[in-house]
Amino acid sequence: MEFNAYDALSLPYEEWKKLVTEDWKEPRFRADQICQWIYVKKVFDPHAMTNLSKPLRDRLLHESLARVPIQVREQKSGDGTRKYLWQLEDGNRIESVLLDHGGHTTACLSSQVGCPLACVFCATGQSGYVRNMSVGEIVGQFLLMEQRLGRDINNVVFMGMGEPLLNVEAVFESIRILSHPKMRNLGARHITVSTSGIAPGIRDFADFETPIRLSVSLHAPNDSLRGKLMPVNRQYPLSALLEALRYYKKRTGERITIEYILIDGVNDDPQLAYEMAALLDGLGVYVNIIPWNPVSVGKTALRRSPEGRVKAFCAVLTELKIEFEIRREKGTDILAACGQLAMGTK
Repeated sequence: MEFNAYDALSLPYEEWKKLVTEDWKEPRFRADQICQWIYVKKVFDPHAMTNLSKPLRDRLLHESLARVPIQVREQKSGDGTRKYLWQLEDGNRIESVLLDHGGHTTACLSSQVGCPLACVFCATGQSGYVRNMSVGEIVGQFLLMEQRLGRDINNVVFMGMGEPLLNVEAVFESIRILSHPKMRNLGARHITVSTSGIAPGIRDFADFETPIRLSVSLHAPNDSLRGKLMPVNRQYPLSALLEALRYYKKRTGERITIEYILIDGVNDDPQLAYEMAALLDGLGVYVNIIPWNPVSVGKTALRRSPEGRVKAFCAVLTELKIEFEIRREKGTDILAACGQLAMGTK
């Protein structure tokens, strides 16, 4: 067999069972032991898996290596947010974030190296795109964050670098691995996927075997403005997006979260709040109002909406009985807030 033929962190549980019993002629419970070492104890070195036989540890080392990312840097914000810069096996770098909410923690995971969507308000989109991340790279960043933290992380959001629904198969497989009871056993209701509006991916997501929460970046309630802010709207305009969201709602019954970044003089006119309410009528959404966060990539004249304009916009949502909250920014001082993640240099 080829050296390092398997990426251990990309293997689903059924593949572990098949590998252990059919290829390695070991008892089935060995698969459970290996998964416990990796996903519960966060041990990736086969030599440290002490309840396995030496021959099995040697096979693991030579035939199924856990290719975990390398931590380049960890930054900690004054509010407890942590940002990690990881180097992947090919030398590319990605960032992910750990959010501290007091009683629980949330891992904000990346799914692509960079992002191809080029949203004008987002550092990731302005920094370019390299490739999709593998299942093992996605899972690995989460397990390493837990290892560094020294305890379990309660929630996962795919809101880091990249568009998850342009890497849908790897994202789905990573969800299966993280939620499997023999692996990380993270509850499906503790996982959220955020999309910029990839309509076919939303339909695939709706058909996923376990209902997962969906968050959608809207940022403008009409095609003209949204197309200027988010080029993806030219391929999947609001009509296609709304059709996909209705399909998701019908299939899953889950409440959809709408993300709306407020940018001064661009998309914060109260009239646009009325348009948004009309656009989303019947979907029963929850709206996150997000102050725009400064980005370190490219040149931009964008500014955060002042408090008065935020209040005027939100007053309309209150009037129309649209449930919303103004998201409390976290990690802005270390460029870890919404829209601030960027690729590190090789």
